[in-house]
Amino acid sequence: MRVPKKPDDRVRKAKELYEAGMKLVEIARVMGLPEGTVRRWKSTHGWDGERSDTKANVRVKKANVRIKNKGGQPPVDGGIEGGICSPGENAGISEKQGLFAIYYANSGNATASYQKAYGCSRETAMASGSRMLRNVKVREEVERLKKEKYETAMFDERDIFQWHLDIATACITDFVTFGREKVPLIGKLGPVKDKETGKPVMKEMNYVKFRDSDEVDGRAVKRVKIGKDGASIELYDAAKSMEWLERNMKAGSDSQQGLAGQIIAAYKKRGGDDSDDRR
Repeated sequence: MRVPKKPDDRVRKAKELYEAGMKLVEIARVMGLPEGTVRRWKSTHGWDGERSDTKANVRVKKANVRIKNKGGQPPVDGGIEGGICSPGENAGISEKQGLFAIYYANSGNATASYQKAYGCSRETAMASGSRMLRNVKVREEVERLKKEKYETAMFDERDIFQWHLDIATACITDFVTFGREKVPLIGKLGPVKDKETGKPVMKEMNYVKFRDSDEVDGRAVKRVKIGKDGASIELYDAAKSMEWLERNMKAGSDSQQGLAGQIIAAYKKRGGDDSDDRR
């Protein structure tokens, strides 16, 4: 006897958002899913026949898509992501912890995920994001979401388009910090001290420091290596990605095309960059 397949609760939630007027790309973003997966659900389950023209043209409001959460408090970011995050409560975590898990499962960036989920400063997120990952329940929810994403993933041309967008918009300061700092002066016998005060003699020098891996989105990183001259990081060529985007503009969604067009226009206005070395 064949056991009927259990309905996927995510399909139901995605359908509710679609019927409320949300675009497929937005549904994929807030649920942490590939856009191709949501498009497949739309086609397979025939959502078009159940979406009214009125709803299709209505801008999504908080009241349209909010899923009630404990205590009656409004979800984060106007209610969309907060509502989707409610399954986290079933995993024994709060709504915002569930939202963090969704963002982190999709990006692997603890700092950015915490900042989006809690609406805090980057400084706070840098400290709290890594601490959040030490929560066993949150970590289990992240792994569950990653597993679901892997099992339902459909990598299509829009995913490739987004990858090139990520490369084109990446900045080296997303991955390293640099500047000048004061450090103790070291002599042959160790730190040099002022003869009168006994305090260490300081000197100012340049520094370059890598950000922790859980703070960055590594999709734009081509390689990281450690050699005799120290460590280095190399990003994929942004100029080549912009050339690819311009040649394949029709492969992206409307919103992706809009962003790509802005990036390419700004790049051309600046006159381009002959250097492909972003190390």
